[in-house]
Amino acid sequence: MDHLSSMLNGLARSLSIKKGRNSGNCGGREAVEMMAKEAKKNDLILRSSGTVNVDGSKNFASVFSKRGQKGINQDCFIVWEEFGCQEDMMFCGIFDGHGPWGHFVAKTVRESMPSSLLCNWQETLAEASLDPDFDLESDKKLHRFNIWKHSYLKTCAAVDQELERHRKIDSFYSGTTALTIVRQGELIFIANVGDSRAVLATTSDDGSLLPVQLTVDFRPNIPQEAERIIQCNGRVFCLHDEPGVHRVWLPNEESPGLAMSRAFGDYCVKDFGLTSVPEVTQRHITGKDQFIVLATDGVWDVVSNQEAVEIVISTPDKEKSAKRLVECAVRAWKRKRRGVAIDDISAICLFFHTSPSSLQIFPVTTPK
Repeated sequence: MDHLSSMLNGLARSLSIKKGRNSGNCGGREAVEMMAKEAKKNDLILRSSGTVNVDGSKNFASVFSKRGQKGINQDCFIVWEEFGCQEDMMFCGIFDGHGPWGHFVAKTVRESMPSSLLCNWQETLAEASLDPDFDLESDKKLHRFNIWKHSYLKTCAAVDQELERHRKIDSFYSGTTALTIVRQGELIFIANVGDSRAVLATTSDDGSLLPVQLTVDFRPNIPQEAERIIQCNGRVFCLHDEPGVHRVWLPNEESPGLAMSRAFGDYCVKDFGLTSVPEVTQRHITGKDQFIVLATDGVWDVVSNQEAVEIVISTPDKEKSAKRLVECAVRAWKRKRRGVAIDDISAICLFFHTSPSSLQIFPVTTPK
């Protein structure tokens, strides 16, 4: 139980352990927000294009976002090193807003989710430690996963409820996706709401670089998603001028036409099958795993998983890897989707194990 004790002690340095019982509103929320301010002051939090590289950390993050041709950039992101005052923890999140208030919704969720998750994780961990049948060491991976999954489910429900009650943001016809990960030691926990995507770059036995998609693009054409929407009296179909693009519609109106089946906000269709419940998974990082890419659909609509990892690994300066991936996606939009307005495009490249200067570079062919 030494690891559990160290986690609790680390949190206790910054939090008063209280048991909030109000829809995920943790009793230590104010303390967590103060901790976030302190982390920002110490350059541990990044909310704009750039890099996060803390001395002694195993993580190196490159982040970049570019506005598309549809107006204000509705993408946003956050990288928080030493998440929860834990030296072995990091939080990354990428958010893709949509609708007239989408940029406000995305930023609101970005600001509230990390603190809410940290509170709920702290409470869940503390409650589990009081359970006489709980033994973290007996099946460490399973217990950690269950704690994070429970914390994520509670957090997403609370964030969506808070957003609906927000007095200054109209999210009835606006919303955001949210793809987030927590790295805790050699485990990563992924929570996905929407159609952004996480792709892991790992190496095969022959040294070649392989992409492993870690998330599902939650779009209405997925059978399980369509079934849920239809059972709730929502509709799923494509417009005549958009063959293959399935959207979510109200029972008796040609709106809102959402191209994703999970999102925060969008309360006009929350009773008709849209959900903010995340899919939560985990992955153990091995010595073969090089980095993970988190990106909005502006990347994946025009760049394959294989192309993405090859673009990143072939970038000589890893600080510029996210920027190069985004710029390659912009060129791909112009080539593959002529006449279609380019989407907002954002990416986080999180490298494991080593500093960028000592990463092993594998021979690959970069797509033109």
